[in-house]
Amino acid sequence: MKIRFHDCDPFNHLNNSRYLDYFMTARGDQLVDNYNFDIYKIAQEKGVSWVMAQTQISYLSPAWLMEEVVIETQLLACSEKSLHMEAFMWNKDKSNLKTIMWAKLAHYNLKTKKSHMHDEGLMAFFSQIVNPLHHETGFEERIKSLKTVV
Repeated sequence: MKIRFHDCDPFNHLNNSRYLDYFMTARGDQLVDNYNFDIYKIAQEKGVSWVMAQTQISYLSPAWLMEEVVIETQLLACSEKSLHMEAFMWNKDKSNLKTIMWAKLAHYNLKTKKSHMHDEGLMAFFSQIVNPLHHETGFEERIKSLKTVV
């Protein structure tokens, strides 16, 4: 993705509030491109979606105006009513990790406006793509381990 002018602050950095938009846009695109899993189609047809319930973000290095970045996402865990995802933003050649985000997404019924259980089909899909962490137990520990690798 390219960092756009309207998403930047006066210092030509990507504005902190816009990281969520970039990460969630990338995740939606990746789900369609890699799994033919369209969250917008599911919302229209089934009346359910996922809403952001919690986020943790560590800004390690700025993303600059007009810079091309690489965004990687993965599902770390799933439960009957929520998902826990991780997202990375890298520079173009992936030599500099700029940002890491953990997000908890609650499954939500758009009609009743309440949390909603994942059906069997969704749970089966999530179990195929989940990539749990095996060593790190928390966000700070994850950041430390990534800093030693990068």
